[in-house]
Amino acid sequence: MAETKKTAKYFESLTAPGRYRDNGGLYLVIQGKSRTWQFRFKRRGVGHWMGLGPDSLVSLAQARDAAIDARRLLRDGTDPIEHKRAVAAAKAAEAESAKTFDDVAALLIAAKKAGWKNEKHAAQWKATLDAYAAPVLGTKPVDKITVDAVLECLTPIWVEKPETASRLRGRIENVLDYAKTRGWRKGENPARWKGHLDHLLPARASIARVVHHAALPWADVPEVMGELAKAGGNSTLCLRFTVLTAARSGEARNARWNEIDMKAKVWTVPAEKMKAKVEHRVPLSDAALDVLKIVLPLKAADDGLVFQGGRKGQPLSDVAVSKALAAVADGVTVHGMRSAFRDWAAELTAYPREVAEAALAHANCDKVEAAYRRSDLFDVRTRLMRDWADFCSAPVVKGGEVAAIRRRA
Repeated sequence: MAETKKTAKYFESLTAPGRYRDNGGLYLVIQGKSRTWQFRFKRRGVGHWMGLGPDSLVSLAQARDAAIDARRLLRDGTDPIEHKRAVAAAKAAEAESAKTFDDVAALLIAAKKAGWKNEKHAAQWKATLDAYAAPVLGTKPVDKITVDAVLECLTPIWVEKPETASRLRGRIENVLDYAKTRGWRKGENPARWKGHLDHLLPARASIARVVHHAALPWADVPEVMGELAKAGGNSTLCLRFTVLTAARSGEARNARWNEIDMKAKVWTVPAEKMKAKVEHRVPLSDAALDVLKIVLPLKAADDGLVFQGGRKGQPLSDVAVSKALAAVADGVTVHGMRSAFRDWAAELTAYPREVAEAALAHANCDKVEAAYRRSDLFDVRTRLMRDWADFCSAPVVKGGEVAAIRRRA
């Protein structure tokens, strides 16, 4: 006698734990609160159970269709469980490859953020990409981004905002390179410059003049330092220390007392604070030590900031130090004072070029020379910084060798 076909209402009425058979190897399996459709089959003499989903999401009709599909696979010699896994893996791979530009940009920024010295760098990256790349590329899958799409981002600002456009191109290139490394896109990078976009866009040098940091003529340094010595405030003291050590503004503003050995006359800047990521020893001249002695009574802790900002525990801002310089030398940048030091060393002293470069903590572009250099030239740099301090405090002779600077009205 033929088996009566069970109805959906019948299966809904079942509550006791157990396996309830439908037709064609389909079962409703109840275990506690779990109610799932399962397909029972044998392959090479071994019994298997394949889950088809809970009855709350999969209807009886859908479960029967799934069981039929599984039997067809078995008829064709395919294991339905292995087939199900393969389909799931393919869908997962498809989902991965469908990552959008915005998705990958966020992942790249998160991956690189820990290695960026400046916390604002991540915000700048995001702001540039959000403003100029996202409107065109944001929702596009990274594997579908073409040269035309990249040009659509760059062309409107390439001439009008060359600096921004150049940074944008580089950041788009980085995002797409990251996507390729992660296996989310293949082929050439459509944002690559050399041998690619350089044939489609005018070179930046041909449309915009590179603007260097405004530097003070080296002969005018003594007058500026003399004016700074008359002024007060942490910003001015930090600026004087920056000039006397030929340091970068950020290195001086973030200097801490545990980095300074006043007895040995040396300031050891940790690698993580240096642009080249290499520890840098700075010889301290008597003039630099004199600046430190002024702020020494304000020392809060051995690891505290040397030059405190307006808020406790916070360093001086770059703007504060820049304003201190602008008060005596309008139009000159703090970074430009390093150029004044470099020009002075080249034009008025006999110190070798590599000594001045080491004082500025510049990375050696000659990799062979850098590999053979084992010394940081500290002893000779000590003499150089002493001579620099003596020059900075030299008397100002109007109309003579040391020229007066133009003061702001």
